[in-house]
Amino acid sequence: MTQSPLPAPALPAYDRSALRPGIVHIGLGNFHRAHMAVYLDDLFALGESHDWAILGAGVRANDAAMREALVAQDCLSTVIELDPAGKSARRIGAMVDFLSVEADNAALIAAMTRPEIRIVSLTVTEGGYFIDPATGAFDPGHPEIVADAANPHRTAFGAIIAALRARRSAGTPPFTVMSCDNLPGNGHVTQAAVTGLARLSDPAFADWIAANVAFPNGMVDRITPATGPRERALAAEFGLNDPVPVTCEPFRQWVVEDNFPAGRPALEKVGVTFTPHVHAYEMMKIRILNGGHATIAYPGGLMDIEYVHEAMANPLIRGFLDKVEREEIIPTVPPVPDTDISAYYDLIRERFSNPEVADTERRLCLDGSNRQPKFIIPALRDALAAGGPIGGLALVSALWCRYCAGVSDNGTAIAPNDPNWDKLQPLALAARDNPQVWLDQRAIYGDLAGNARFQAAFADALGRLWRDGTAATLRAYIG
Repeated sequence: MTQSPLPAPALPAYDRSALRPGIVHIGLGNFHRAHMAVYLDDLFALGESHDWAILGAGVRANDAAMREALVAQDCLSTVIELDPAGKSARRIGAMVDFLSVEADNAALIAAMTRPEIRIVSLTVTEGGYFIDPATGAFDPGHPEIVADAANPHRTAFGAIIAALRARRSAGTPPFTVMSCDNLPGNGHVTQAAVTGLARLSDPAFADWIAANVAFPNGMVDRITPATGPRERALAAEFGLNDPVPVTCEPFRQWVVEDNFPAGRPALEKVGVTFTPHVHAYEMMKIRILNGGHATIAYPGGLMDIEYVHEAMANPLIRGFLDKVEREEIIPTVPPVPDTDISAYYDLIRERFSNPEVADTERRLCLDGSNRQPKFIIPALRDALAAGGPIGGLALVSALWCRYCAGVSDNGTAIAPNDPNWDKLQPLALAARDNPQVWLDQRAIYGDLAGNARFQAAFADALGRLWRDGTAATLRAYIG
């Protein structure tokens, strides 16, 4: 018997034709559409801030496919919340147009130059800020940055610089640049990218940007899986033929510095926290949630576990996560205003265990060369400095190395899952006999590559993984 479709979600109740753009958002991926766009949709539904609608934009060739899909459905996004108690869908109408995706970003620059645009926001992924992992600073020698300096406006930051220059020439106040990516100090990182690129061609203008443009820091959080056949089938259950639906957990959080000289929407009315203490929330989230994701990712990948909730149901992986978090990660997290950190971790465990989200272990394993230096190495460094235990964090790093060897414990081939896979795989294989080969990646480990205590813990963990396998190694660590 064919299952009847669920009731189709209603269109936004507010008058979308009355919305006026105030934000250009670069990077219309799933996370933005399940997070910032949802908050604005909630705000517009209250009858508030209707001059803060979104103009979508992209700077990569593959952004054109997202534009085509969204423009075909009047820039509406389907957002399906995956609550174990029952899924629900809504149609998000906060975006009113999606700019043409062009090699020279002319349409994007023209839009950002318009006086009514007072915020330019970004979700360009953690790897999209051209950071040197070894130093944590902007990398002016990155090939894309070198190319942009020679042939301007090809990156998001080049386009932002061009628009700021045009606004200054026209006497228009600068917009605020707001990163919504999952990076420590994301406002500082974005400022470094914009001013660093500007400095290559016009140091005086770089100084003007530093003195006149606001880059608020923010912490963002919502688990949002990639879209595939399952997600499109879920949309069809609600009677929607949407090629790009978004699925997400019910939980969401947004904590931002209130640094918007050109104004901002009244997002505090829909649950956004404005505070000068973003760094505290951010460290808690990045270390406990993102560090937790890295902790469960690679053992799951090596044990051929497909979904995150299945990994959490495995007593060895769950026990590994609990011990690493409580003994090695949480002790490195400073106090957070109005927050019980232990209760926060309990919520994280609950969120990871949500079977409806169907987030994949492979997604969590993606791009370790960029994520490990941000989510694991800082906690490891602090634990070493404090003289605390590091065996679990060293094992997390060893699990990543073992995963990059490209074969699971059962002999299943692991498809390339990192932009640097071609470099990582031979190093991971060589590290089986000489673990230091892996640690000598200074771009990842910096001076920790020479830390004797870490070297010994890493070598022991990697040796156990190759000799005994993942399950036995986790069992030995848990004790």
